[in-house]
Parts: sequence; C-alpha cells; structure tokens
Amino acid sequence: MGRILSIDYGLKRTGIAVTDPMRIIATALETVESAKLIPFLKAYFQKEPVDELVLGLPKRLNNTDTDMTPFVNQLAEQLRISFPDKPLTLVDERFTSSIALQTMIAGGMKKKDRQVKGNVDKISATIILQDYMLTKK
Repeated sequence: MGRILSIDYGLKRTGIAVTDPMRIIATALETVESAKLIPFLKAYFQKEPVDELVLGLPKRLNNTDTDMTPFVNQLAEQLRISFPDKPLTLVDERFTSSIALQTMIAGGMKKKDRQVKGNVDKISATIILQDYMLTKK
C-alpha cells in the first residue's frame, strides 16, 4: 500500500505531509519553494510509493473562494496532468494555519521557530492530511 501525500500550497512556499506506508500516521515531510514543487514530487515519487494526493482548497467562512483558490485550482490541474495515475482530492483547508499555530504553541515550540513560515506550512499540510484520513474511516 502506498502513502497518501498532502499539499498546503502557497505562492512562495508549499507544505507537504505524508502518511506512513500503513496510512495510520500523518507526518510533516517538507516545505519546498512552490516553483520547485512538481520536480520535488517527481523525485519523491521515485523514492517512495504514493498512491493518492490531497490538496488543501482555501475557502472563506461563507464557503466562497479566496484569492488563493484560483491558484490552487491551477495547481490541481497541473498535478492531474503531471501525475495522471494518482487520484487527487481537494480538501477544505479553512482554519488549518491557525490550528497549526496553536499546535506549535501547545507543543512548546519556541516563538522564534513558530515565526518560520515553513514550519506552519508543513504542519498545515499535516492537519489537512489528518482531516482527510478521518473522513475516509
């Protein structure tokens, strides 16, 4: 069984999280420059079996699109073209950044480390993946 990989896309940085091979635990993997995302994924897929992709879809509280939604939809199309053998699911990512920040505080992460945006992106991707895994049970 291959892993599930989730993506928290941003214009500058993208957070990535993966499950373990048994799909029990979601773990933060990496933060990559968004321009290098597709090459990073191609290299990762050569090393690790990944069966499914999950992409965080930004929405407002009233369920309308945000300014980022069109960019995420473009990425979704690019992922479908680049990796046609991997099913892609878009998942509502409302509140993931604020939950990630609260998680870092609760975990005792120092303020200096919390201010590193890449840490928030990785943890947000992990939260997106955990939410997705809970809906699949």
